[in-house]
Amino acid sequence: MRLFLLLALLLTGCHADATTTERRTLVLTGSSTVAPLAGELARRFEATHPGTRVDVQSGGSSRGIANARDGVADIGMVSRALNPSESDLRARSIARDGIGLIVHASNPVTELSTEQVVGIYTGAISRWSDVGGADAPITVVNKAAGRSTLELFVQHFGIDETRIQADVVIGDNEQGVKTVAGNEHALGYVSIGTAEYNIGHDVPIKLLSLDGVAASTGTVRSGRFPLARPLNLVTSGEPTGLSAEFMAFASSPAVHDLVRAQFFVPLDAAALP
Repeated sequence: MRLFLLLALLLTGCHADATTTERRTLVLTGSSTVAPLAGELARRFEATHPGTRVDVQSGGSSRGIANARDGVADIGMVSRALNPSESDLRARSIARDGIGLIVHASNPVTELSTEQVVGIYTGAISRWSDVGGADAPITVVNKAAGRSTLELFVQHFGIDETRIQADVVIGDNEQGVKTVAGNEHALGYVSIGTAEYNIGHDVPIKLLSLDGVAASTGTVRSGRFPLARPLNLVTSGEPTGLSAEFMAFASSPAVHDLVRAQFFVPLDAAALP
């Protein structure tokens, strides 16, 4: 009888330990724009949800959508609004961002017009002197296919993607920042939030005004900047369980400080266009 009781106690203890140490895991994949913010959200969520691990992986919005659909990820990160063909997905916006043109900090050019941007990216304009800069060739930096930033860029400027004449093709925002920071004659476009974050950390780049409107979180917040987008978390169908918990947390006022720290615009009444 004593042996039976001892075994019962041991088994009960093992069960309690297993329950206590059981971990819940959430996987997010997708947009390189959203990923740094999602990483900060994940750390705070883990701190307030003991036993939970949130794994954040970038790779582009297309990956986020595909992984959410096929179940490889619980949540996809997408730096644009969903298309009509993506009605099977459910999106929750967590912030707002813009897409800004960047050049090296030493470049004297401070502004481009829509016509000039189209001319540069389609090869009609090839030298900085043609847009008020130095007599030097423009190194055109473009985003790789499948990136939502590219999709929004060509849509806004009405450029046929096949007509773009790029000297350098990059993937995520940080690659774009590093490329332009390392080339005094380069022109690229990245998340405004990412650009402002890097400028604040003394990376030698600057944002160009577009059609007379400064590229900044302030003009995105006011709705004045024309090239803006929502940053979304998406799931296949309605989110449930841990996914629903995280998405509610990530879109709540409790994390607006994290959104601002990444130089994005929180989704409050003042942030909506």
